[in-house]
Amino acid sequence: MRVLVVEDEQLLADAVATGLRREAMAVDVVYDGAAALERIGVNDYDVVVLDRDLPLVHGDDVCRKIVELGMPTRVLMLTASGDVSDRVEGLEIGADDYLPKPFAFSELTARVRALGRRTSVPLPPVLERAGIKLDPNRREVFRDGKEIQLAPKEFAVLEVLLRSEGAVVSAEQLLEKAWDENTDPFTNVVRVTVMTLRRKLGEPAVIVTVPGSGYRI
Repeated sequence: MRVLVVEDEQLLADAVATGLRREAMAVDVVYDGAAALERIGVNDYDVVVLDRDLPLVHGDDVCRKIVELGMPTRVLMLTASGDVSDRVEGLEIGADDYLPKPFAFSELTARVRALGRRTSVPLPPVLERAGIKLDPNRREVFRDGKEIQLAPKEFAVLEVLLRSEGAVVSAEQLLEKAWDENTDPFTNVVRVTVMTLRRKLGEPAVIVTVPGSGYRI
């Protein structure tokens, strides 16, 4: 899942991004509304965690732009105000969910994951294919009943492959969904991660390389 965090309190923004990355999400961070508009014009995000009171361009206007563009991106709006009228106004603008500050990080993560599931074809909360069972919420992976410990990027790549339901996923698509914009697109990080993931999943290999196209399970 790829997430954009838009928050002008830099310490909070960076803390949220760090926490979501530990949950195997690819996260970009900006600190004002103008930068947010620039990013959503370039990258495809599953979820935008959007502070309402932003400098340069207000969070309401960023949300309106996402709606205007007809993007499948879901918006989780953050605000220091927890008044019902503010929540209603935010939802009427086009936000998909609303979370007042201060918030528990576990709740933020759960809401981001719930919104992320709504950006694509609905899938069961636990993904299963070829003897592999992946639970995104619990961050657990099993193969034939045996638990497998994966690093965040390995988990993210496996989740993308399972969500494709047998379709081929290109290296570029994996890079876009599992890494943030600071990753050099010309590195071999995808190939190395897939190799490590194959080794951890064991034999027989379930990740198939499709020459010239990508990978599938």
